[in-house]
Amino acid sequence: MTVLQSFIGGRWVGSQAAQTLRSAINGQAVAQTHAEALDFGEALHFARTTGLPALLALNFQQRAQILKALAKYIMERKEQLYAISAHTGATRADSWVDIEGGAGTLFAYASMGSAELPSSNVLHEGPAVPLGKKGGFAGTHILVPRRGVVVHINAFNFPIWGLLEKFAPSFLAGMPTIGKPATATSYLTEAVVRMMNESGLLPPGALQLIIGGTGDLLDRLTGSDVVTFTGSADTAAKLRVHPNVIRHSIPFNAEADSLNCAILGPDVSPDDEEFDLFVKEVAREMTVKAGQKCTAIRRSIVPAQHLDAVIERLSKRLAGVVVGDPAIEGVRMGALASHAQQADVAERVALLRQSAECVFGGEPISPRGEGTEAGAFFGPTVLLARKPLETTAVHDVEAFGPVTTLMPYSDIEEALALAARGQGSLVGSLVTRNPQVAARVVPEVAALHGRILVLDREAAVESTGHGSPLPMLKHGGPGRAGGGEELGGIRAVKHLLQRTAVQGSPTMLAAVTGEFVRGAARIETEVHPFRRCFEDLQIGESLTTHRRTVSEADIVNFGGISGDYFYMHFDEIAAKDTQFGQRIAHGYFVLSAAAGLFVSPAPGPVLANYGLDTLRFVKPVAIGDTIQARLTAKRKIDRMKVDDKGRGQGVVAWDVEVLNQDGELVASYDILTLVSKRSV
Repeated sequence: MTVLQSFIGGRWVGSQAAQTLRSAINGQAVAQTHAEALDFGEALHFARTTGLPALLALNFQQRAQILKALAKYIMERKEQLYAISAHTGATRADSWVDIEGGAGTLFAYASMGSAELPSSNVLHEGPAVPLGKKGGFAGTHILVPRRGVVVHINAFNFPIWGLLEKFAPSFLAGMPTIGKPATATSYLTEAVVRMMNESGLLPPGALQLIIGGTGDLLDRLTGSDVVTFTGSADTAAKLRVHPNVIRHSIPFNAEADSLNCAILGPDVSPDDEEFDLFVKEVAREMTVKAGQKCTAIRRSIVPAQHLDAVIERLSKRLAGVVVGDPAIEGVRMGALASHAQQADVAERVALLRQSAECVFGGEPISPRGEGTEAGAFFGPTVLLARKPLETTAVHDVEAFGPVTTLMPYSDIEEALALAARGQGSLVGSLVTRNPQVAARVVPEVAALHGRILVLDREAAVESTGHGSPLPMLKHGGPGRAGGGEELGGIRAVKHLLQRTAVQGSPTMLAAVTGEFVRGAARIETEVHPFRRCFEDLQIGESLTTHRRTVSEADIVNFGGISGDYFYMHFDEIAAKDTQFGQRIAHGYFVLSAAAGLFVSPAPGPVLANYGLDTLRFVKPVAIGDTIQARLTAKRKIDRMKVDDKGRGQGVVAWDVEVLNQDGELVASYDILTLVSKRSV
C-alpha cells in the first residue's frame, strides 16, 4: 500500500506507515500517511532561501506564463487524477469541479496576470497625486512582494481546487507556498503536487506539501508571512488567535463553512419557471459533492403559502437521485469523503431534528454497487422548521452533507430576518421574477453575505449556480463565514502583496514605479517614439507635437462624418445659454485631431492601437483655439507573445496630454499600443 509523502526541502519525506486512509466508496484502504515527524524549520528555511529568490528572479508576467503552462500540464494528465478522485466518493461531475476547476483557476490567473500585471515586481496603484503647489512633490502607492511564505491549510472536500485556487494568486504574488491538505483526502492532493513537481515548471521551493499535522509550523512564522485557512468556523477561530499569529500581526484569511441560504421570492408561484429553478438549485447543492461544499444551501427560505408545493417537488426530484458507486452508470450522487464525516453528519442531523421534522429521507439507504455497504454514504435529507424564528439550532448547526432545512416565511421582512440569522455566509441566492424584489432584498442581504446569486429564467441559461466560486469574483464572507476574502481576480494577488505609500518628486516616483508620472523628467530625442522597437523605447521618452487651430469647418466636417449634430457643436444661439457660452468642438474630434498630431504614419514598430484608458475631457475647445499634443511612453509590458512570423511583441501605454494655446490641459488619456520587438 502506498505511503503518502510530504514534499519539503526539495525532497519527498516519508516511508513508515501511520494512519490508514480508506475509500469512501467501499471502505478499502487507499493509502497511509507517513509516521515521520517533519522539520518545519527546514521547510521554512528552504522556502525563504531557495523558493523566494527563485520566484523574485521572475516578474509577474513570467510567473503568469508558468501558471498557464502548469495548467496545460495538469489537463493533459487529468485522467490520472480522476481515477484517484473516485476514492473520495466523488462522481465524475464532482471531480470535474475539483480537477478541471482547479486547472481552470490556474488558467484564469495566468490570463488575468498577463493582462493586468506589469513586467516587474512593482505594481503601481496610481495615479500619483500632487502634494505641493509647484508640482515638485507627489505621492502614490505601490504593491510589492511581501518576501515571506504563505501557509495554506485546506479542507477535505476539494483536495485539488482548494490548493490551486490559493496557490495561483500566491505564485503570482511571488510567495512560496506550503500547502497542508486535510488528511482524509490528502492522497489526491499529494498526487497533483507530484504531478506539478514532475512538470519541471515550478522553481525549487515554490511549492511544498505537508501530509499530516502542522506541528510547530505556525510558531515559526514571521510578520512577512501569511496564513490562510478553509474549513470549520470553530477551527478558524482557534487558528486566528494562535499566539504567534497575534504576536507578529501575521495576516490570517479564513474561509469557513456557513449556513448559506436560498430565498424563493414572494412573487414566484408554483406555475412559474423560477419555482422549478429554485427546486433544481436546492437539489443540486444537496447532491453535488454529496452536499459537502462550503457554499451548499443549508437553509431554504420559502413563502409559507408555497411550502407544501416546494416539499412535493423537491422530494420528487431527490427521489430520482441514484446514490452509490460513481463507477456505475446512472449514479448521480456518491459518498461523503470519509466515515468520520458520515458519523459527523448523522450526529448533526440528529441535533437538527430536535427542532425540525424530516420531510424527506432520514432513513438508512442502500447505495448501488458492490461493497458500498462499507462506504461513507448518506442519503439526501430534507428537514422542515415550521417556526424558524423560534428555534436556534437550524441557524447554528451545520450538517456538512446532503442536508437542507426548509423555513417558511410570511412576508419579505421575515425572509430577510431568517437570512440574517445565519450570522454571516459565503453565498446566498434569491430566486425571483421581479426586479423590485431583487432591489429590495439584495442590498440588505449583502451586508451578511460574500456573494449573492439572483436567479431568474434569463440568468438560468448561463448561470454557474449558487455554489460555484469563480476566479474573477470574490469568495468569502463575513461573520461565521470567516471574514476573509479569496479569489476576486487580481484582488487576491493584491491581498498577498504589501501596499506602501511613496512620496517624492515625480521623477523619483517614476523611477520607483517603472511608470512615467506627470511632472517627471521627460526624455526628448530626435527619433519619434513610434519609430522605436519595444526593447529600445525608454519610459519617459516623449514627443511634443506641432500645433493645430480648430476651425468651424473642422466641426462641421466631423459632424458630417460622425453623424453627431449635438446642439453644443452646431446651434450657436442655444450654446450661448450654456456654461460654455459658445459652440465647442466635439470631444472625439479633439481626440482624433490629437492622434493626427502625434501619429507617425509610415510602417514601423507600432502595430496597432487597441484601446484608451482614463479618458477625460478636461476643458472645452472652441472655434479658433489651438491645440497641441504631448505623447510620453508611460508603461511597457512584455507579455512574451510572438506573431505568426515568430517576432516578439509587447504592450506600450502612452500618456497623452492635449493642451490649448494657453498651455491648459483640455484632454487627458492613456493610449495602448502593440509594439514589435527587434527582429532576431
